[in-house]
Amino acid sequence: MIPMHITDYLRSILKRLRHVARPNPMRDWFALLALASVALVGIVVWNVWAFKTVADGGSIGAPAAKTSSATDQSMLNAVHELLQNRAAEEAKYAMGVYRYTDPSH
Repeated sequence: MIPMHITDYLRSILKRLRHVARPNPMRDWFALLALASVALVGIVVWNVWAFKTVADGGSIGAPAAKTSSATDQSMLNAVHELLQNRAAEEAKYAMGVYRYTDPSH
């Protein structure tokens, strides 16, 4: 029952506004430009605030959760060994141990 009264009230307000508001291009463009200017200023202020926050070492949103500094040494050793193997293979190409033909010729 209450929603019906609210909808009737809104309809009567919209009906009155329709009759009062006559087309006026100058007023409409001014209102549009004013709203766009307010939106642009808001965006610029937000971006300046975000930049200053990050530049000062802060974070936007919730601060990052602290993680434990304990690392798995075996994982680090595996990565180190993989990178050493890749470096050794790269050195073989650079020193001419591996010879390959260019298929584009």
